[in-house]
Amino acid sequence: MPTAHFKLKLDKAGEQRFDLVAPNGQVILSSEGYSRKANCLKGIESVRRHSAEDRHFERVIGRKGHYHFNLKASNGQVIGTSERYDTAQSMENGIRSVRLHAPGAGVVQSS
Repeated sequence: MPTAHFKLKLDKAGEQRFDLVAPNGQVILSSEGYSRKANCLKGIESVRRHSAEDRHFERVIGRKGHYHFNLKASNGQVIGTSERYDTAQSMENGIRSVRLHAPGAGVVQSS
C-alpha cells in the first residue's frame, strides 16, 4: 500500500524543492526553491513540526475565487503552499491531509 512521502526534486533553475505526496499520489503541499539540499531537508523538518498546529495554516481566497493554503513557520515564513481548490471544503480537506500525513512521511529522491 502506498504511503505519504516527501519527494525531493531539482527544478530547472537548479534549486532543490520538495512535494508532500499523499498515499493516493496527489501532491498536497509544495515548497519554495532551496539552494542547498541540506536546507531543503530542514524545510521538510519544519513542515513536520509546524503541521501539527492549525494556527500555522494560512487560508487564502484568490482573486478568481479559488482557495489555497500556506503552511507557515513560527517566524511567519511560508514553508509550503497547496494547490488551488475550487471550494473551501476541499481546501480544509487538504489541510487535514497535511496534518495527518506530514509528521510521519518519509523522504524519497525524485528519479
